[in-house]
Amino acid sequence: MDISIGKSIKELRKEQHMTQEQLANLACVSFQAVSKWENGIALPDITLVPRLAQIFGVTTDELFAYNQKEIRDEIEQYVIKARKHIEYDHEKGRIILEEALQKYPENDILLNNFLYFLNYSADPDETIRIANKLINRTTASGIRYDALRFLAYAYHAKGDTESAIAALEQIPEIYFTKFSEMAFILTGKPMYEVAEKQKWLSFEILLQMMSKIAEYYEGEGEKEKAIAELERTIALISALKDEEKINELYLNYVEYFKRRINDLKDRN
Repeated sequence: MDISIGKSIKELRKEQHMTQEQLANLACVSFQAVSKWENGIALPDITLVPRLAQIFGVTTDELFAYNQKEIRDEIEQYVIKARKHIEYDHEKGRIILEEALQKYPENDILLNNFLYFLNYSADPDETIRIANKLINRTTASGIRYDALRFLAYAYHAKGDTESAIAALEQIPEIYFTKFSEMAFILTGKPMYEVAEKQKWLSFEILLQMMSKIAEYYEGEGEKEKAIAELERTIALISALKDEEKINELYLNYVEYFKRRINDLKDRN
Protein backbone atom coordinates (compact mmCIF):
# COMPACT_ATOMS: atom_id res chain seq x y z
CA MET A 1 0.00 0.00 0.00
CA ASP A 2 1.52 3.29 -1.13
CA ILE A 3 2.15 5.95 1.54
CA SER A 4 0.37 8.49 -0.75
CA ILE A 5 -2.98 7.04 0.32
CA GLY A 6 -2.69 9.24 3.42
CA LYS A 7 -2.51 12.33 1.24
CA SER A 8 -5.50 11.14 -0.78
CA ILE A 9 -7.53 10.56 2.39
CA LYS A 10 -6.69 14.05 3.65
CA GLU A 11 -7.59 15.72 0.34
CA LEU A 12 -10.88 13.84 0.04
CA ARG A 13 -11.81 14.52 3.65
CA LYS A 14 -11.22 18.26 3.31
CA GLU A 15 -12.99 18.37 -0.04
CA GLN A 16 -16.12 17.01 1.67
CA HIS A 17 -15.75 19.38 4.65
CA MET A 18 -15.36 16.45 7.01
CA THR A 19 -13.39 16.54 10.27
CA GLN A 20 -10.99 13.77 11.29
CA GLU A 21 -13.45 12.84 14.05
CA GLN A 22 -16.33 12.52 11.57
CA LEU A 23 -14.26 10.31 9.27
CA ALA A 24 -13.13 8.22 12.23
CA ASN A 25 -16.76 7.65 13.29
CA LEU A 26 -17.78 6.62 9.78
CA ALA A 27 -14.80 4.28 9.44
CA CYS A 28 -15.19 2.92 13.02
CA VAL A 29 -11.64 3.86 14.03
CA SER A 30 -10.13 6.45 16.39
CA PHE A 31 -9.45 9.98 15.17
CA GLN A 32 -5.81 9.38 16.17
CA ALA A 33 -5.69 6.62 13.55
CA VAL A 34 -6.97 9.04 10.90
CA SER A 35 -4.36 11.58 11.93
CA LYS A 36 -1.60 8.98 11.60
CA TRP A 37 -2.79 8.02 8.10
CA GLU A 38 -2.85 11.60 6.92
CA ASN A 39 0.59 12.36 8.35
CA GLY A 40 2.15 9.26 6.82
CA ILE A 41 2.90 7.70 10.20
CA ALA A 42 0.69 4.66 9.59
CA LEU A 43 -1.43 3.11 6.87
CA PRO A 44 -5.09 2.06 7.10
CA ASP A 45 -5.67 -1.67 7.32
CA ILE A 46 -6.22 -3.11 3.85
CA THR A 47 -9.71 -4.29 4.92
CA LEU A 48 -10.68 -0.65 5.53
CA VAL A 49 -9.90 0.51 1.99
CA PRO A 50 -13.28 -0.44 0.43
CA ARG A 51 -15.09 1.26 3.33
CA LEU A 52 -13.03 4.43 2.96
CA ALA A 53 -13.69 4.47 -0.78
CA GLN A 54 -17.42 4.16 -0.11
CA ILE A 55 -17.37 6.99 2.45
CA PHE A 56 -15.72 9.33 -0.05
CA GLY A 57 -17.77 8.16 -3.01
CA VAL A 58 -14.74 7.05 -5.02
CA THR A 59 -13.32 3.78 -6.28
CA THR A 60 -10.40 2.13 -4.53
CA ASP A 61 -8.25 3.08 -7.53
CA GLU A 62 -9.18 6.74 -7.01
CA LEU A 63 -8.38 6.45 -3.32
CA PHE A 64 -4.86 5.33 -4.19
CA ALA A 65 -4.44 8.09 -6.79
CA TYR A 66 -1.85 10.66 -5.84
CA ASN A 67 -3.34 13.65 -7.63
CA GLN A 68 -6.95 14.05 -6.59
CA LYS A 69 -7.14 17.46 -8.26
CA GLU A 70 -6.51 15.82 -11.63
CA ILE A 71 -9.43 13.45 -11.04
CA ARG A 72 -11.73 16.28 -9.91
CA ASP A 73 -10.83 18.31 -12.99
CA GLU A 74 -11.55 15.37 -15.28
CA ILE A 75 -14.92 14.74 -13.63
CA GLU A 76 -15.78 18.44 -13.94
CA GLN A 77 -15.03 18.32 -17.68
CA TYR A 78 -17.33 15.32 -18.13
CA VAL A 79 -20.12 17.21 -16.33
CA ILE A 80 -19.59 20.38 -18.39
CA LYS A 81 -19.72 18.39 -21.65
CA ALA A 82 -22.89 16.58 -20.58
CA ARG A 83 -24.63 19.73 -19.35
CA LYS A 84 -24.30 21.30 -22.80
CA HIS A 85 -26.91 18.79 -23.97
CA ILE A 86 -29.36 19.07 -21.06
CA GLU A 87 -31.89 21.19 -22.96
CA TYR A 88 -31.94 19.54 -26.36
CA ASP A 89 -30.29 16.10 -26.38
CA HIS A 90 -30.62 14.15 -23.15
CA GLU A 91 -29.42 10.96 -24.79
CA LYS A 92 -26.09 12.49 -25.80
CA GLY A 93 -25.58 13.91 -22.31
CA ARG A 94 -26.45 10.55 -20.77
CA ILE A 95 -23.88 8.77 -22.98
CA ILE A 96 -21.18 11.19 -21.84
CA LEU A 97 -21.97 10.57 -18.18
CA GLU A 98 -22.20 6.81 -18.69
CA GLU A 99 -18.68 6.93 -20.12
CA ALA A 100 -17.53 8.89 -17.06
CA LEU A 101 -19.22 6.43 -14.72
CA GLN A 102 -17.40 3.55 -16.39
CA LYS A 103 -14.22 5.17 -15.14
CA TYR A 104 -15.53 6.55 -11.83
CA PRO A 105 -18.56 4.37 -10.99
CA GLU A 106 -18.96 5.51 -7.39
CA ASN A 107 -18.51 9.26 -7.84
CA ASP A 108 -21.35 11.19 -6.21
CA ILE A 109 -21.05 14.23 -8.50
CA LEU A 110 -21.38 12.10 -11.62
CA LEU A 111 -24.28 10.09 -10.19
CA ASN A 112 -26.02 13.28 -9.11
CA ASN A 113 -25.71 14.77 -12.60
CA PHE A 114 -26.79 11.46 -14.13
CA LEU A 115 -30.17 11.87 -12.41
CA TYR A 116 -30.82 14.92 -14.59
CA PHE A 117 -30.49 12.80 -17.74
CA LEU A 118 -32.75 9.95 -16.62
CA ASN A 119 -36.39 9.90 -17.66
CA TYR A 120 -37.97 9.42 -14.24
CA SER A 121 -41.43 9.18 -15.83
CA ALA A 122 -40.47 6.38 -18.24
CA ASP A 123 -38.07 4.57 -15.88
CA PRO A 124 -38.80 5.63 -12.30
CA ASP A 125 -37.18 2.54 -10.79
CA GLU A 126 -33.75 3.45 -12.17
CA THR A 127 -34.11 6.96 -10.76
CA ILE A 128 -35.17 5.55 -7.38
CA ARG A 129 -32.19 3.18 -7.33
CA ILE A 130 -29.60 5.89 -7.99
CA ALA A 131 -31.30 8.48 -5.79
CA ASN A 132 -31.42 6.08 -2.84
CA LYS A 133 -27.78 5.17 -3.40
CA LEU A 134 -26.81 8.83 -3.11
CA ILE A 135 -29.12 9.55 -0.16
CA ASN A 136 -27.73 6.67 1.87
CA ARG A 137 -24.07 7.45 1.44
CA THR A 138 -23.28 11.02 0.37
CA THR A 139 -21.87 13.44 2.93
CA ALA A 140 -22.74 16.47 0.76
CA SER A 141 -26.10 17.91 1.84
CA GLY A 142 -26.72 19.56 -1.55
CA ILE A 143 -26.38 16.24 -3.37
CA ARG A 144 -28.60 14.50 -0.81
CA TYR A 145 -31.36 17.09 -1.14
CA ASP A 146 -31.15 16.93 -4.94
CA ALA A 147 -31.42 13.13 -4.79
CA LEU A 148 -34.45 13.39 -2.50
CA ARG A 149 -36.07 15.71 -5.04
CA PHE A 150 -35.60 13.21 -7.86
CA LEU A 151 -36.73 10.40 -5.59
CA ALA A 152 -39.99 12.28 -5.04
CA TYR A 153 -40.45 12.82 -8.78
CA ALA A 154 -39.93 9.12 -9.48
CA TYR A 155 -42.36 7.98 -6.77
CA HIS A 156 -44.92 10.46 -8.09
CA ALA A 157 -44.46 8.99 -11.58
CA LYS A 158 -45.24 5.55 -10.10
CA GLY A 159 -48.39 6.95 -8.52
CA ASP A 160 -46.96 6.65 -4.99
CA THR A 161 -47.76 10.13 -3.69
CA GLU A 162 -47.23 9.13 -0.05
CA SER A 163 -43.60 8.11 -0.69
CA ALA A 164 -43.03 11.21 -2.81
CA ILE A 165 -44.16 13.49 0.01
CA ALA A 166 -42.10 11.51 2.54
CA ALA A 167 -39.00 12.13 0.41
CA LEU A 168 -39.68 15.86 0.12
CA GLU A 169 -40.35 16.15 3.86
CA GLN A 170 -36.68 15.29 4.43
CA ILE A 171 -35.60 18.48 2.63
CA PRO A 172 -35.46 21.46 5.03
CA GLU A 173 -37.37 24.63 4.19
CA ILE A 174 -34.81 27.30 3.39
CA TYR A 175 -35.82 30.87 2.63
CA PHE A 176 -32.40 31.96 1.42
CA THR A 177 -29.57 30.48 -0.62
CA LYS A 178 -25.81 30.61 -0.48
CA PHE A 179 -25.79 32.87 -3.54
CA SER A 180 -28.37 35.29 -2.15
CA GLU A 181 -26.53 35.68 1.16
CA MET A 182 -23.13 36.03 -0.51
CA ALA A 183 -24.54 38.83 -2.67
CA PHE A 184 -25.08 40.87 0.51
CA ILE A 185 -21.55 40.24 1.76
CA LEU A 186 -19.41 40.49 -1.35
CA THR A 187 -18.64 43.57 -3.42
CA GLY A 188 -17.59 44.29 -6.99
CA LYS A 189 -17.43 41.50 -9.57
CA PRO A 190 -17.75 38.61 -7.06
CA MET A 191 -21.02 40.18 -5.86
CA TYR A 192 -22.22 40.55 -9.45
CA GLU A 193 -21.41 36.92 -10.28
CA VAL A 194 -23.35 35.40 -7.36
CA ALA A 195 -26.24 37.83 -7.80
CA GLU A 196 -26.44 36.94 -11.51
CA LYS A 197 -26.53 33.22 -10.70
CA GLN A 198 -29.26 33.72 -8.10
CA LYS A 199 -31.28 35.95 -10.43
CA TRP A 200 -31.63 33.20 -13.02
CA LEU A 201 -32.26 30.48 -10.46
CA SER A 202 -35.03 32.58 -8.93
CA PHE A 203 -36.43 33.53 -12.33
CA GLU A 204 -36.74 29.94 -13.50
CA ILE A 205 -38.41 28.88 -10.26
CA LEU A 206 -40.83 31.82 -10.60
CA LEU A 207 -41.80 30.70 -14.11
CA GLN A 208 -42.30 27.13 -12.95
CA MET A 209 -44.49 28.16 -10.00
CA MET A 210 -46.63 30.42 -12.21
CA SER A 211 -47.05 27.46 -14.55
CA LYS A 212 -48.27 25.34 -11.62
CA ILE A 213 -50.73 28.08 -10.59
CA ALA A 214 -52.10 28.09 -14.15
CA GLU A 215 -52.37 24.31 -13.92
CA TYR A 216 -54.45 24.68 -10.76
CA TYR A 217 -56.80 27.20 -12.39
CA GLU A 218 -57.14 24.90 -15.39
CA GLY A 219 -58.07 21.99 -13.14
CA GLU A 220 -60.68 24.13 -11.40
CA GLY A 221 -62.24 25.03 -14.75
CA GLU A 222 -61.17 28.69 -14.49
CA LYS A 223 -59.81 28.90 -18.02
CA GLU A 224 -59.51 32.71 -18.17
CA LYS A 225 -57.44 32.85 -14.98
CA ALA A 226 -55.16 30.10 -16.30
CA ILE A 227 -54.64 31.98 -19.57
CA ALA A 228 -53.95 35.23 -17.71
CA GLU A 229 -51.30 33.56 -15.54
CA LEU A 230 -49.58 32.02 -18.55
CA GLU A 231 -49.65 35.36 -20.37
CA ARG A 232 -47.91 36.93 -17.38
CA THR A 233 -45.11 34.37 -17.67
CA ILE A 234 -44.58 35.36 -21.31
CA ALA A 235 -44.61 39.04 -20.34
CA LEU A 236 -41.91 38.39 -17.72
CA ILE A 237 -39.69 36.62 -20.24
CA SER A 238 -40.27 39.43 -22.76
CA ALA A 239 -39.23 41.99 -20.16
CA LEU A 240 -35.78 40.38 -20.15
CA LYS A 241 -35.59 39.86 -23.92
CA ASP A 242 -32.26 41.72 -24.20
CA GLU A 243 -30.55 39.32 -21.80
CA GLU A 244 -28.29 36.71 -23.43
CA LYS A 245 -29.57 34.05 -21.06
CA ILE A 246 -33.10 34.50 -22.38
CA ASN A 247 -32.00 33.49 -25.86
CA GLU A 248 -30.03 30.54 -24.48
CA LEU A 249 -32.67 28.95 -22.27
CA TYR A 250 -36.00 30.68 -22.02
CA LEU A 251 -37.35 30.96 -25.56
CA ASN A 252 -38.43 27.33 -25.20
CA TYR A 253 -40.52 28.42 -22.23
CA VAL A 254 -42.31 31.01 -24.39
CA GLU A 255 -43.19 28.40 -27.00
CA TYR A 256 -44.41 26.03 -24.31
CA PHE A 257 -46.59 28.65 -22.62
CA LYS A 258 -48.01 29.81 -25.97
CA ARG A 259 -49.01 26.24 -26.82
CA ARG A 260 -50.78 25.89 -23.49
CA ILE A 261 -52.63 29.19 -24.03
CA ASN A 262 -53.72 28.13 -27.50
CA ASP A 263 -54.90 24.76 -26.21
CA LEU A 264 -56.97 26.49 -23.52
CA LYS A 265 -58.46 28.95 -26.00
CA ASP A 266 -59.42 26.12 -28.36
CA ARG A 267 -61.47 24.41 -25.69
CA ASN A 268 -65.17 25.09 -25.45
